[in-house]
Amino acid sequence: MKYLTSEDISMLENCTMCPRRCGVDRFSAVDICGASADVEISSVNLHFGEEPPISGKSGSGTIFFTHCNLKCVYCQNYPISQQGVGRKYTIDELADAMLFLQNRGAHNINFVTPSHYVVQIHRAIVIAKKRGLKIPIVYNTSGYDSSEALDIIGEVVDIFMPDLRYWDSIYAKKYSGAEDYPEIAREAVKKMHHLVGDLEIDADGIARRGILIRLLVLPENISGTVKTLHWIAENLGTKTYLSVMSQYFPANLAHKNPPLNRKITPQEYLDVLDTVDKLGFKRGYIQQIP
Repeated sequence: MKYLTSEDISMLENCTMCPRRCGVDRFSAVDICGASADVEISSVNLHFGEEPPISGKSGSGTIFFTHCNLKCVYCQNYPISQQGVGRKYTIDELADAMLFLQNRGAHNINFVTPSHYVVQIHRAIVIAKKRGLKIPIVYNTSGYDSSEALDIIGEVVDIFMPDLRYWDSIYAKKYSGAEDYPEIAREAVKKMHHLVGDLEIDADGIARRGILIRLLVLPENISGTVKTLHWIAENLGTKTYLSVMSQYFPANLAHKNPPLNRKITPQEYLDVLDTVDKLGFKRGYIQQIP
């Protein structure tokens, strides 16, 4: 396992880690994601609200990173992702946080919104493994990940848990500020699937390796989830584990952006579930009908 050197860390002097490729020197400034070269984290804790094979009975060891390379107007965690709530951690402290969660009984280490910190995270994982980290690593991402970032993080991640938020670039630009999100995310998900394969769950019901794709259904099919399901079936297969979510609620600036100013209807969710059944997906998780 490669240990990233100071030369690798210097990639942040002209940052092209995420698909925006803004080229900012993160040692002296910030750009769209808002992140400097310092790792910032909002919380380190056990989380019991993830999908069953991630949370299990003992919880997922969640490390929630500050900032984000998307600007979703409906972000439910906007104080963290867009307002910068959190504190700085050194790479050694990040490694220690993983070991702390393992010692608390976590089934895995779950990096939430990690895309803008892949260089630092890789380095911290290598340190943590040398110090005794043994549980799986979960990369819990919006899906807006560059191929280069996945090359770096792919060798140390066991489970990828990406979103596929939009089918249509018009909505991706309007509501998340990233017109190229659909094509970037679909290519990223294909690469993640190539790296780890379908989700593998052990005899205790805990995920050990593989990909679990999250699909958040948005009002008036803004997410294009039905088309995304067809794409998954054609490109990854119907053995893919899905998490089809009805939990959307208006947050952040959603009240200024109808129809995102309301929850989804039962029929909007049922239309998606009907497609799941028709395509033959059998593995995964659904939420309550709203």
